[in-house]
Formats: sequence, C-alpha cells, structure tokens
Amino acid sequence: MKSIVTKTNNKAAFTIVELLTVMSIIVILIGLLVPALNQVKQFAKKVKQQAQFNSINVAIELFSSEFESFPDSSATGPDGGPYCGAMKLGEAMVGQDLMGFHPESIFKSDGTDYNNEQLYSVINQNNVVVNTTARKGPYLPIENANAYRLNDIYEVTGNFAPTHFVLCDVFGRVTNRNTGKRIGMPILYYKANTANNLHDIENPDNPDNIYNYEDNQDLVLLGKPWDSPAGGGTPHKLAVETGHQPGWRFYMNTWNDQVTTTDRPFRSDTYILISAGNDGEYGTADDICNFDWKYKQ
Repeated sequence: MKSIVTKTNNKAAFTIVELLTVMSIIVILIGLLVPALNQVKQFAKKVKQQAQFNSINVAIELFSSEFESFPDSSATGPDGGPYCGAMKLGEAMVGQDLMGFHPESIFKSDGTDYNNEQLYSVINQNNVVVNTTARKGPYLPIENANAYRLNDIYEVTGNFAPTHFVLCDVFGRVTNRNTGKRIGMPILYYKANTANNLHDIENPDNPDNIYNYEDNQDLVLLGKPWDSPAGGGTPHKLAVETGHQPGWRFYMNTWNDQVTTTDRPFRSDTYILISAGNDGEYGTADDICNFDWKYKQ
C-alpha cells in the first residue's frame, strides 16, 4: 500500500501579541537611547565650547603681550556711550570691522579716538578702504571667531549700535535673521580690576569689588531673542532674580568657595568668559565659563 503524505501550505507567523511585544521593546530601547544620544551631543558641544574658550584665551594673551593689558570690559566707552564687555572683547579680537584692532583705539562705541577721528574702516571717494595698515591682528581667525553683529541676534538692540560685533558661543540657539543660520549667544567678558580686593555677594554694587557685574548687564537685559523677537523679552536669570539685588547671581556663581579666608572670585587677577550654554540663558546650570563652573543658585 502506498503511503499518503499530506502537504500543507500553512506557514508559521507572528501573532498580534508577539508583534506588539516586539514593538514595545523597540519603543523602550529608543526611549533609553535618545536621552543618551542627547547627552553625548551636549557633551560634544561643551568640549567644543571649551576649545573655543582656549582659542580666545590664547588670543587675549597675544593682545595682552602686545598692549601690556587685557582688553577693557566696562559697560560704557570713555565718552559714556553704551559699549559693553562683550563688544569690547569683539573689537579687541577682530576689530570693529573684522579687519583687526587699531592700536590707538580707546574702546569707544563709534570707533573714534580722543580727537574723534575714525580709526576703523573708512571708504574714501574712490571706494577704497583706507587706514588699515596700522591694524593689529585679528587675533582670532575670522573664519573661526564666531563674530556676528548684534542685529544678527536681536531685532531690538536697546541703546547699543546694532552693527557692533560680538563673539558668539557654539551652541546655535538663535536663528540669524539675515541668513537663517543657527548661531550662538554672545560670550560675556569681564575684566578683573586688580586694584580692588572684594567679592561682596551681598552688595553687588560695592565699588571695591574685583569684578563689576554691570559690564554686560544691559546686554543680558535684552533678554532671550527667541522669547520676544520684537523686544521686551524675559531677561536672563543672570540679570535679575526675585528677592535679590541685580548682580547677586553673577557674584554667587563666580565666587570661589575653595578660598575660605575671605570671599574671592575665580580668576581674580585676569578675566571671566561666560557662555549661555545649551539653553541659551545666562545664569543657569548649563552655563560654561573659563573656570570650573559649579552652579550654586
């Protein structure tokens, strides 16, 4: 008798329960992976920002060796015009026109000297740029300086001239209104006054403080440009804090708590640089500085 073999076309398949189980596992794995990837990206940005600070440190040292002092950082120029630390750093590193620093500059907002003569690029009747031979630098390569005009960042620049350059950090928090390119926030610059010896956290306006928070206060008060592009946005935490005087947060977070005999700031004999970090807001835990930032308040 011949054996009869029964053939079937039925094939093994996943059940709905099995598919849902696999999909759930994939979703869980993605949920675990995305935060880790974000942390890696943020760490890479932090390293890149510290590298930018290292470049600026070298450039400032070159400037200092040439002029025997660090760039000024006071909130105004010698004529009283608004010209803050971040803008003066930009001028010192690349000039007011990206063509280098003029050695006769006195850090006036309009780029003139004591005789009100223009030191920076002037276009003569033949459309030729003149008076550039005396320039020093740029101390930072222009292509790596992240130098942008204020009106590339802010729609309303308050009392500041919108065409002044500032050095921006690497975080790309702001959309350039002219090019659509993502750019960072201005790097804040504060020069130490070595003739002073205090770091008075409770009285930020103490004239004997080594650092003056007002050097960049008006710039920080412009607020977050993405918050209210037309102006009047919420000021950064570094500028104002409920229950404390303006400047308190700056002094609290630049206070070197390793010195126990007296209140002293970090880098008490040089200068401080501050990046707003990944969130683009000054005075928060992710800020990056040219010292070991330990967010306190």
